[in-house]
Amino acid sequence: PAFGTKARVSKLWLFLFIQQLLTHPKLWQNMHNNNALLYREQGATGAILDEYERALNDLKAVISTINPAELMTVLDNQTVDENCRSIQTILTHVVRSGYSYATYVRNNQGENLHFPASEVYDNVEKYVFALDKMFQFNIQLFEDYPHLILEEMDNDKKILVRWGQRYDIEQLFEHAIVHILRHRRQIERFLLTSK
Repeated sequence: PAFGTKARVSKLWLFLFIQQLLTHPKLWQNMHNNNALLYREQGATGAILDEYERALNDLKAVISTINPAELMTVLDNQTVDENCRSIQTILTHVVRSGYSYATYVRNNQGENLHFPASEVYDNVEKYVFALDKMFQFNIQLFEDYPHLILEEMDNDKKILVRWGQRYDIEQLFEHAIVHILRHRRQIERFLLTSK
């Protein structure tokens, strides 16, 4: 009976593993390239960075086959949000926002950084590079300030952002991650409706 249970667990694990490979082709590619996903060891900070990186990798996988014409085509001419008219405007917005979240935290720590200007690119490869560079900027924040207090209960000590909301650092980075997820979904929907 014990052997049967182990065999069932092994089969279930194998089934779930294969299911993950089929639904996440980049996982197979990473394993095949001997570049398996690594998890950071810094507790909550590590988890935030791991999930941020995963969200970015998923976004990069979605945009990987987009050609310059698809990138720049206006797909929503009804929206009042200039950041959401095309895949190009969405990606420009995602990159700039990624820098902004880390800039809010740095300024909250006493720095006096200016928020980045938007940079528009004409192909996906440049956006992938910009996303990677933006993520490195975020990693550097946590390296420069390894003892950041992620959770803050005192609303007066939370970071006030441009749109009027107050966040502690953990909430701000959770917002940053979900921001990427929402825009990845938006791009996926654009791609489905434009074909």
